[in-house]
Amino acid sequence: MESPLLIGVSARIHYPGSAGMPSSGVWTKTVHYLEQSVAHWLLAGGAMAVMVPAVDATSIVQRSDLDLHDYAAALDGLVLQGGNDVAPESYGESPLAAEWGGDRVRDLYEMDLIRAFVAAGKPVFGICRGLQLLNVTFGGTLWQDIRTQQPASLDHRVPGRYEHHNHAVEFVPGTRLAGLFPGVTRAAANSIHHQGIKDLAPTFDVEARCPEDGVIEAVRWRGPSFVAGVQWHPEFHQPDHPQTLDDRPILADFLAAARAARQSLKGLPEQPGTVRKRA
Repeated sequence: MESPLLIGVSARIHYPGSAGMPSSGVWTKTVHYLEQSVAHWLLAGGAMAVMVPAVDATSIVQRSDLDLHDYAAALDGLVLQGGNDVAPESYGESPLAAEWGGDRVRDLYEMDLIRAFVAAGKPVFGICRGLQLLNVTFGGTLWQDIRTQQPASLDHRVPGRYEHHNHAVEFVPGTRLAGLFPGVTRAAANSIHHQGIKDLAPTFDVEARCPEDGVIEAVRWRGPSFVAGVQWHPEFHQPDHPQTLDDRPILADFLAAARAARQSLKGLPEQPGTVRKRA
């Protein structure tokens, strides 16, 4: 039997001195972490999650010392987790407020990681911040704060409700994402973000929007390999939840692309329908 897919997951980063964290113990160190929900989401599709650590200017190992193409060569795909805001400097702006300064260190590392996986022809999937960073990496920009800059918009984040806050998403007909949900034009999805896509990257297509205000909820690259993202968090979906979108076809599609890329690079014919399922 073929070995399980190895999917790289970009690290979330805790920095020492973050508000609300203890002043002793592990929290005095920079911590790279993988959210359990993301790991379990990938495991549910029969793939293995491998966290890819970030580096910064104070690290013993520097960005220039790493060849991220080795990660891309060793792994079958990349998932970009949610987390801190994308830094406005990453798309040519300055922060409009101190709290929207974002994480420039993580931006730089993940952008390099994206480029390495794209160059290797390996699929990349972005979740929430991940969708936003994909857009920025390919030349787009973001609203630093939807509520401030688009005051007529829907609430896309409600404090205290986190993943329990939902709103409608509407699929763009004819897109790959719409094809994963035949007969479904609109569904509910969780919403936990205050930033969003302002200017769409030139080589991207919109695959879903919030019908109430037009905020972009899903995108896909028109290039030769699989690069896509959603603004919601599919890893938080409860499969038996009666009201929200069943995201399992999205995971299956991403993993099918990863398996196809593995087989293609081995010179083997693609085998449709070989996505592993957990018993």
